[in-house]
Amino acid sequence: MNDTNAQTIHRVMHEIKRRKLEVLRVVDLTPRMRRITVGGPELAGFISLGSDDHVKLFFPQNQQELSALETLELGAGKKSDTMPPMRDYTPRRYDLDTLELDIDFVLHGDGPAATWAAQAKPGQFLHIGGPRGSMVVPDIFDSYLLIGDETALPAIARRLEELPGNRRALVVVEVENALEEQTLDSAAAVEVIWVHRDDPEHDLLKTVEGLTMPPGTLYAWVATESTLSRKVRRVLLDTHGLNDEFVKAAGYWRLEGSTED
Repeated sequence: MNDTNAQTIHRVMHEIKRRKLEVLRVVDLTPRMRRITVGGPELAGFISLGSDDHVKLFFPQNQQELSALETLELGAGKKSDTMPPMRDYTPRRYDLDTLELDIDFVLHGDGPAATWAAQAKPGQFLHIGGPRGSMVVPDIFDSYLLIGDETALPAIARRLEELPGNRRALVVVEVENALEEQTLDSAAAVEVIWVHRDDPEHDLLKTVEGLTMPPGTLYAWVATESTLSRKVRRVLLDTHGLNDEFVKAAGYWRLEGSTED
């Protein structure tokens, strides 16, 4: 990495590789969040430099899809007609000494990923691909504003764990109810605002509108449902006057029936 990159937000590309990993542990963090630890020799060389990186997880539904997956060459350009369903997930934690990778799943009751995670047991296998690249946010900001829902919690928690003690972070997370709150560890000074979906008096967008921004140079990161992420971004820019260059908003999922591109 050159000195210029070290002081700017930049992307680093990685070799694309498919890995077959064994389920080692399954732990329920909350009633709706399950951590699955996978690992094995094929995790060697895994790299994830950004707290909001994502890997592709593959969920074959039949023997034909499993066979296609076993011979898949990622990045080759040609895709099989029998490719299994795939979903993007954040690498919550990885340890190349023990060859372990943690991935946190929201158990929302449907879809190939949640269905697989609900029945996952040690000894089963999971195929992953990537990360393709990492967006590296260097330690050049005084404060961080992190906004999201359950799907963003792995990236938010990882970011907080990486912050040094001389930084501040304001975190706003929407979850189903108080049982879904998690302990978020950090050396930084952190304020966490939990928004409960079962409380009709509060919602994520109104909460963001009423925020007081942390002091100093600020990096803001948003990840939730696609339409809501765009609305939150507009509030940060138009209401709070944040610098567009330092506001990243991503759609981590889409409401059923949405016709957005």
